[in-house]
Amino acid sequence: MPIEVSMMANQLPIPAFFNPQTVGEIWRVPYLDRAAAAETWAKEHGIQPATTDRCRVCLLVVDVQNTFCIPEFELFVGGQSGLGAVEDNRRLCEFIYRNLGTITTITPTMDTHKAVQIFHPVFWVNGAGEHPQPASNISFAEVEQGLWRVNPAIAFSTKRDYEDLQQYARHYTAQLSQAGKYPLTIWPYHAMLGGIGHALVPAVEEALFFHNLVRHSQTHFEIKGDNPLTENYSALRPEVLDDAQGQPIAQENTRFLQKLLAFDALIIAGQAKSHCLAWTVDDLLSEILRHDPALAKKVYLLEDCTSPVVIPGVVDFTAQADQAFDRFAAAGMQLVSSTMAIADFPGLNL
Repeated sequence: MPIEVSMMANQLPIPAFFNPQTVGEIWRVPYLDRAAAAETWAKEHGIQPATTDRCRVCLLVVDVQNTFCIPEFELFVGGQSGLGAVEDNRRLCEFIYRNLGTITTITPTMDTHKAVQIFHPVFWVNGAGEHPQPASNISFAEVEQGLWRVNPAIAFSTKRDYEDLQQYARHYTAQLSQAGKYPLTIWPYHAMLGGIGHALVPAVEEALFFHNLVRHSQTHFEIKGDNPLTENYSALRPEVLDDAQGQPIAQENTRFLQKLLAFDALIIAGQAKSHCLAWTVDDLLSEILRHDPALAKKVYLLEDCTSPVVIPGVVDFTAQADQAFDRFAAAGMQLVSSTMAIADFPGLNL
């Protein structure tokens, strides 16, 4: 269970411009107004630039994009309540504002896709030339039996020979099974590069922009998921790295991993608890266990700022998400609540 403490006096107030009622809506951030407010806010509250931080704290925000966080968008993460991502983002924004003077850097990851990718319907066809339905799965056995095959028309877009692609499809689905990953899920077209679904939720974008200017700390955006031949739930590692011949088709994001582990504390929130956030934390933990298990204690998971994928009547990943978080906590990572001041996080000496 997450550690919960009532709001402490050492937290900052929430700026008057923040409207919790519009967290689930699309709107334009008034940058010039917020920039002016940021300068005033820093002076009023004596907030120093991030370069002065003795304890460097990173907030990693996983895939807090319209496509996952706005109701009626492609892959809205409703969680058990039906409004999961909206409620999570309200708490996340409030957490950022109350802890502006403590968070050194904010790093949002951006799930980034184009139409022709292995988890989108157009990539596959059955014997009748039909595409798979969103939220369905394709298994290795189905590919091996020819029930699903690569759509010949997309070979040109991937710049690969069709027979090679078909062989890769068998390899890819087999690799997922052998590695204990989720089976290949066919997702609706989502997080499309250049589309409104790809953008950050406006309320969160506003909070990040305000933090950037109050603390003079550039927001670091991390792009993931644009490789057409593999899913990329984790921000640190694609699902599959090699093709059927053992040639690399993707690589681990060691640069980003090293950047995250260089901070004194790493706080993680975002979507979804069962998929992109869970796999990111899982890869982070694997690296920590390979080098120094004690580093797990400096990772804090904002458990009330993330929700699992739940599609009523279709699929519910709540149990898998909870099991993953239990495993993370058992390894030493700390489950905390957004109502806590960062200064009160266990083991953190600011």
